Amino acid sequence: MTNDAVTNDAVTNDTRGGRELVEQLVFGSMAAQTVRAAVRLRVVELIGDKERTAAEVAADAGAEPRPMARLLRALASLGLLREHTAGSFSVTPAGALLDPGRPDSLTSLVRMFTEPVMLRAWEHLDDSVRTGDVAFDTVFGKDFFSHLKELPDLSAEFNAAMSQAVRETAAALPHAFDFGRFSTVTDVGGGDGTLLSGVLRAHPALKGVLYDTEEGLRQAPATLERQGFSARCSLVAGDFFRRVPEGADLYLMKSILHDWTDEQAVTILTHCREVLPSAGRVLIVEPVLPEVVDTKTAGLTYLTDLNMLVNVGGRERTRADFEDVCRRAGLSLTSVTPLTRAAPYCLIEAAAA
Repeated sequence: MTNDAVTNDAVTNDTRGGRELVEQLVFGSMAAQTVRAAVRLRVVELIGDKERTAAEVAADAGAEPRPMARLLRALASLGLLREHTAGSFSVTPAGALLDPGRPDSLTSLVRMFTEPVMLRAWEHLDDSVRTGDVAFDTVFGKDFFSHLKELPDLSAEFNAAMSQAVRETAAALPHAFDFGRFSTVTDVGGGDGTLLSGVLRAHPALKGVLYDTEEGLRQAPATLERQGFSARCSLVAGDFFRRVPEGADLYLMKSILHDWTDEQAVTILTHCREVLPSAGRVLIVEPVLPEVVDTKTAGLTYLTDLNMLVNVGGRERTRADFEDVCRRAGLSLTSVTPLTRAAPYCLIEAAAA
């Protein structure tokens, strides 16, 4: 084989690989809607831990057998089901996460992030890139969280999705940070209390305060009761743009600052600084972007960054960005530690400057 032939083969392989990547990305939205349909039709629940035919699943779902077979085969191609013989399927370990009855279920996360309300603004990503404006606000005439406030069912779904998204962090965080040197932790924007419950379980001497809006706290009493922490954790409703409750020596925020602009993030942090005792700390749990994209560790973080752009106006940040917003709030960033068991999150610790 000549050198030209080798070169041409290499170019052809590179082109083919590039084409496959682009096609996979373009069809990604279709894959997401396939998973959404599976959740809405309760496919994984109906198959359960058995092997069932498409006709059986269709009958239980109130669907037509042939289209159901096509859906199940698409789910098998995505690795969520396995087709054993023609038209007969079982659930894979990944597919089992679509069963709402499992404690590690991701069904609310699927519903929320395939919800048309979440996706409409993405149609205007190019406009947000051109202008820097939040596409959601333009499309709906109000900001994302105000819109959620008007839709109780969607707000509850959002809270459930955030609870499912935080479970891995709730398992890893308590063992990755020295909570034992503090007496009271306030989880700022803590939602239903899933994360704080994980911390309290691992540290019996610690008291907790769950701080969020009334909508954000709506599912919290049930979570704390179920976890057995109602007596050790108080609920405080409020707006972190106005104040943060005093009385804690540790203020925890997980995936809060990335929802907001730098100016808004500084406001939130300033309110933490105003009530922070001299030996207190602020602990921020968020991804920390490298200065240059590392494709081996990037994961979904950069897509999350664009989601912040189009839907809420926030952003993911580099270490330098976190240092800047902390400095402007009167805080000094003391350490950044990767949360290896819950990548891509990092523990960003800050003290009074």
